[in-house]
Amino acid sequence: MTTDHPQYTTEEIQKRVDAYISQFKEGYFSPLSLMARLSEETGELAREINHYYGEKPKKSTEKEKTVEEELGDVMFVLTCFANALDINLSEAFARSISKIETRDSDRWTHK
Repeated sequence: MTTDHPQYTTEEIQKRVDAYISQFKEGYFSPLSLMARLSEETGELAREINHYYGEKPKKSTEKEKTVEEELGDVMFVLTCFANALDINLSEAFARSISKIETRDSDRWTHK
């Protein structure tokens, strides 16, 4: 996983998204609108996964997008959601991964 783009911490991601959104009078969308946008972006990600790894090839008329681009869109909306609800993504992830590591520690075959 190499990149020629900068690497961001979750704090930096949240700050950059907030700086972008804060320049507009409308600010963040409501939680319900953000959920709809997240669902939309997740659907677009699913479509790309299906094109690249599934049985549904793209039509020749369809715009070229990538799984990476769609994951980025999902991350942007998810970050908007967290910011709008004043949720720290690092703290949310820490709680989640701790729960998963404990709950699922014997669920899968270890290497």
